[in-house]
Amino acid sequence: MIGHFVLRLLIWFLLTANFTVANTIIGICIAVLLPRTNATRETLKDWFPMLWKIILVVPQAYIEAFELLVRPHKYEEVVMERVLSKRSPRMIFLDVFLITFTPKTIVLKYHEEGWYEVHQIRRRRSP
Repeated sequence: MIGHFVLRLLIWFLLTANFTVANTIIGICIAVLLPRTNATRETLKDWFPMLWKIILVVPQAYIEAFELLVRPHKYEEVVMERVLSKRSPRMIFLDVFLITFTPKTIVLKYHEEGWYEVHQIRRRRSP
């Protein structure tokens, strides 16, 4: 229960980037009021790689945002990325959130067969 609350509050802070008292109270209210699911439970083996991805994606987002300001990106493409096998809905949500958090990519659709449809922008045409 505490883990879900902390995760929801962390996502709230990542989305708003605002640590004022009022925003913290709103985030706590939202984290408490969001419905809970009876989804499968993740193990620490599932969480450690995800936590590492979270640590890596924040600087990557800043770098990509700076690149978008400095250099134009003229090409775009839609690619299919494979979902790791047997992911829980919570882990799939975090995957989609982390892909979309970076400015150059956004998940367009999640396919139940185990694929993400991802829109990317690039500086050069892909081979």
